[in-house]
Amino acid sequence: MKASSMKSLRAACAVVALAIAALSAQAATQAVAPKTGYAKANGLKYYYEISGKGEPLLLLHGGLGSTDMFKPIMPAFTEHRQIIAIDLQGHGRTELGSRKISLPDLGDDIASVLTQLGFKSVDVLGYSFGGGVAFRLAVQHPEMVRRLALVSAGFAADGFYPEMREQQKQLNAGFAEQMKQTPMYQSYAAVAPKPEDFPRLIQAMGDLMREQYDYSADVKKLTMPTMLIFGDSDMYRPEHIVEFYKLLGGGLHDAGWNRETMSKNRLAILPDQTHYDIFFSPKLVATALPFLDGISGSKSWAEVSQP
Repeated sequence: MKASSMKSLRAACAVVALAIAALSAQAATQAVAPKTGYAKANGLKYYYEISGKGEPLLLLHGGLGSTDMFKPIMPAFTEHRQIIAIDLQGHGRTELGSRKISLPDLGDDIASVLTQLGFKSVDVLGYSFGGGVAFRLAVQHPEMVRRLALVSAGFAADGFYPEMREQQKQLNAGFAEQMKQTPMYQSYAAVAPKPEDFPRLIQAMGDLMREQYDYSADVKKLTMPTMLIFGDSDMYRPEHIVEFYKLLGGGLHDAGWNRETMSKNRLAILPDQTHYDIFFSPKLVATALPFLDGISGSKSWAEVSQP
């Protein structure tokens, strides 16, 4: 990887990790301890946390993070929702195992974990890598997903800016030693069952990101209400974001005077947000939660015109 690319990658990792560490520490002082445990799925032991009360909402974190990524905004979710947060393969407190990291496999794994925990259907919010897992869960097990929110997650590899795609392709175990100086590694090492697996995790995530994938044909299988949420300075090209929404049936025509032809699916572009800070932004909660609750804050012209 070029020196400039490596510097950019390390800087991004450091910014995300520092934000997680600082905001998680603040939130932890206010949060009620969740119920925690492990569930086996397809040869792996997945760590989970369950907290809050209300309708179940599954949260899936981003790459090289853990459930702790959501701690800054977790209280806003648990005020009226039961939250199931799962550390994905090789992340946080979940073991890496010997198999490769595969989004379709992870989709099946999460379905198995939910079943073992007694959840027949849940609403789902997945960020970045977790958004890819949420996408596969919804495609492969649609009966288990009532509403779906995908945060900073695309449907194809060419959705990224070209320079980001090049950085992703070059990620491998050789960068593990340099990343050990970042808070991201330190938070990983503090909870991972085998901290010595970090180089293998970096290699496995690099292998995943090097894959050329295109799930456009599967987008139509998302029969549940779906919301796409991106930052206005995200790592995905605006054209890809619009294409994703169009594949979901949105943005194809006018919604009508009384919203009569409005799509059931939603698109949100959050201002002043990047891929690296959207997951702990209060704007994310304010945007996603009403949709996940099945609530619209908007009225038609006819409704507001009523005397």
